[in-house]
Amino acid sequence: MDTMLDVILPVLLFTFGIILLIVLIVLGIKLIIMLEKVDRVVDNVEDKLNSLNSTFSLIDNVTDGIALFSDSIVNTLAGLVYKLFGKKKKKCKKEKEESIDE
Repeated sequence: MDTMLDVILPVLLFTFGIILLIVLIVLGIKLIIMLEKVDRVVDNVEDKLNSLNSTFSLIDNVTDGIALFSDSIVNTLAGLVYKLFGKKKKKCKKEKEESIDE
């Protein structure tokens, strides 16, 4: 019985070891194939993203120009309003000072 177990057990262990080694090799090959596909997808996405970067850069420059233009208009209008109402306030203050001095 011991001699039969001494013969069968190593044969079973070697058989299972070989099967496990073959399965691991097949899984490794499938993993390499899958990584190559993922690499192609990532490259494709990167190319599309780079093409969109130029579009977003253009949009950013246009919005910066519009903001600069609108800021200059607002500043000009604010200056005009200040000139109109600032003079009236100064006149009112001068009149009040003159009335107080009298």
